[in-house]
Amino acid sequence: MYPNGSLFSLVLTLHSLDLPEMSIYPAFIFGIVAYLIILLFNFTIVFTICLNRNLHKPMYILLLNMQINDSIGATCFFPQLLYSIWSQDRSVPYPACFLQGFLVHFYGGGSYVILTAMAYDRYIAICSPLRYGVIMTKDNLVRIITGMWLFNFTVIFVLFCLLMPYTICQTYMAELICYNPSIMKIVCEDTKVNNIYGLFTILLFHSLSLAAVAFTYIHILITCVTNKQSDAKIKAIQTCGTHLVAFLFLEFNTLFLLLAHRSESVSPYLRRMFSVSILVFPPIVNPVIYGFKMKEIRQKMFSYFTRKISSF
Repeated sequence: MYPNGSLFSLVLTLHSLDLPEMSIYPAFIFGIVAYLIILLFNFTIVFTICLNRNLHKPMYILLLNMQINDSIGATCFFPQLLYSIWSQDRSVPYPACFLQGFLVHFYGGGSYVILTAMAYDRYIAICSPLRYGVIMTKDNLVRIITGMWLFNFTVIFVLFCLLMPYTICQTYMAELICYNPSIMKIVCEDTKVNNIYGLFTILLFHSLSLAAVAFTYIHILITCVTNKQSDAKIKAIQTCGTHLVAFLFLEFNTLFLLLAHRSESVSPYLRRMFSVSILVFPPIVNPVIYGFKMKEIRQKMFSYFTRKISSF
C-alpha cells in the first residue's frame, strides 16, 4: 500500500510493449516519423491560419483549436512511448502518469466540444447564411471558444481531483498509457464516487455532443435536400460528410474504450488497441480532411511556399 505522502516518489510499471530486439530501432524510427508528421501537419495549418488575416473566420479559428488539441493528444502519448521503446523501460513516475491521464482525457473532451462547435458553425452557415455574420460575430466566437475550453477543463479537472485522496495498492498497470480507468484499477479503496462521476462525464460529453450534432445535421440535410443550387448542395454534403465521419469515429472509439473497462469480457488487447488509436489516427487524419482539403488553406500554403522559394 502506498499512501498519499509517498505518491510523488512512487514509480508505476506499464504493460510491456513486447518488442523483439531487432524491432526496437525500426519501431523507434517509425514512432519519431509519425510524431513529426503529426506536428508538421497540425502546426502547418495553425501557422497558416495565424499568419493570414483572410482566414481569421469562425470556421478556420475553430479548425485551429482542433489542430492544437490534436497536438496535445499526440504529445501526451508519443514522447513517453518513444522513451519506452528506446530504453525498453516501461516504468513511469506516478505524477507523470497522473499528468498523462489528465491530458488524455482533456484531449478527448476537447475533441468532443470542438466538433460540436464546428457542427453548430456549419449549421448556421448552411441553414441561416444571411444571419451568419450577425450570429457568428467575433465576440460570440470568443465566448464559444472560451466556454468550450473552460467546460472541458472543469469537468476533467474534477474527474482527476477525485483520484487524489486515494492510496495506491499496486504498481503494475495493465495498459499502454495512463488514463482515469487504468489508474482507478490500482487504487486500494472503494471508487464508487469516481465510477458515478465517470459515468456522468461519459453521459455528459456523449449525450450533449450527439444531440447537438444530430440536431444540426438533420437541419443541414433538410436544407441540402430543399436547396435548388446543386453546387452549394454538393459542397455542403462534402464538408459535413467528413465532419460526421470524424465525429462518429471519435464517438465509437471513446465509448467502446470507456465501457470496455467496465466489462471483464472485453479482450485487454482490443482495449489497448482502441486506447492508442484515438491518440494516433485523429491527429494524423484531421489535418488532411479538415485542413489540406480546404481550398483557401491550400492556396495560402502554396502562395507562402512559393514566396519563400522565389526569395532564395
